[in-house]
Amino acid sequence: MARTMIQLLATMMVFLTLDFQPVLSQVNITRTGCGKTKFCLEDPESCNPASNATCLFGSLKPTALNVLKGIDVSFELSGNSTGYIAVGLTQNTTMGSTKLFICANNSGTFLSATRTSNNTNSSEPLGMLMMNMTDIVNSTDGDHIKCTFNVAGLNATSSQNRAAADTTFFVSIGSGLLFNGQPGPFTSARMSGAIDLSSFLPNSTTNTTAPPSGANRPLYSNAVLPLLSFLTMSILKFA
Repeated sequence: MARTMIQLLATMMVFLTLDFQPVLSQVNITRTGCGKTKFCLEDPESCNPASNATCLFGSLKPTALNVLKGIDVSFELSGNSTGYIAVGLTQNTTMGSTKLFICANNSGTFLSATRTSNNTNSSEPLGMLMMNMTDIVNSTDGDHIKCTFNVAGLNATSSQNRAAADTTFFVSIGSGLLFNGQPGPFTSARMSGAIDLSSFLPNSTTNTTAPPSGANRPLYSNAVLPLLSFLTMSILKFA
């Protein structure tokens, strides 16, 4: 019985990192601001997502920098896939992992998720990434997926003892398939060189103090803790 409950716990943890939302009708994604207020990456190069449905396009627009926590970024993502499209961020392309921010159409239901992809073996199953995509707006039309969302506190350096935000990333865009509603391995279509996202920030958006601890708390934390308590008590009861 204990083993069964542990398996149930693991399954629920994966499920709670997925965000299912109704599909909306309009998301306006254009090249406006590319190279000035936002970093853009596309495949084919220089394609326009507003006029080319086959254009795989991702943009990152920094909105605020906190010296200790990292950089807040608004994302745009558009492209065609029978599974999902994603934008990835990594500090090193040959080792470590890539943070993936995923938008998918799961049989008519929009799905968003955060995952990690192994940089040395991209065919491995995706790992868990406990970061939150907020303010999500989405639309789908057949295989065409569009979404916009925000991510707070992005930092290329994972150490909790860092003295300053590291805002330089390699950015990738790509796609993958869904397997039983779960994102499968990520295939990169294009990757940038090293990009310092803070270079796209207005000068007035740097904050040297930490934000209130509850302001950007991931939504999944409130759901997981009661679930952990319940399942732990169940394991102890039936063990």
